Amino acid sequence: MATITKKELVHRIALKTGQTKVVTKEVIQQFLDEIVDELARGNRLEFREFGVFEVKPRRARRAQNPRTLEKVDVPPKRVVKFKVGRIMRDRVSAAPVEEETAKDAGSPPAP
Repeated sequence: MATITKKELVHRIALKTGQTKVVTKEVIQQFLDEIVDELARGNRLEFREFGVFEVKPRRARRAQNPRTLEKVDVPPKRVVKFKVGRIMRDRVSAAPVEEETAKDAGSPPAP
């Protein structure tokens, strides 16, 4: 599975729209900044057919450090949740499943 960076997305969108990379990057960055600002205000962002971003509170809890097995207090916090929309869910589920990794693909199949 490949990792796609913002730089790669800027390049692709600039090619498709005929805009410069500078303008495209500014628009994308402003869009992302607005999403973060709205979530910081506690607002819910709904992009129909794509998905919904919303902030949910998490209660304080006791957890355990897996290395030391020491009990630690975790303070309450707010976390961002994303619920996938119909179009994204349908497209992702219809996409072909990739091979495990290139390293595993070269090894012979298990009997």
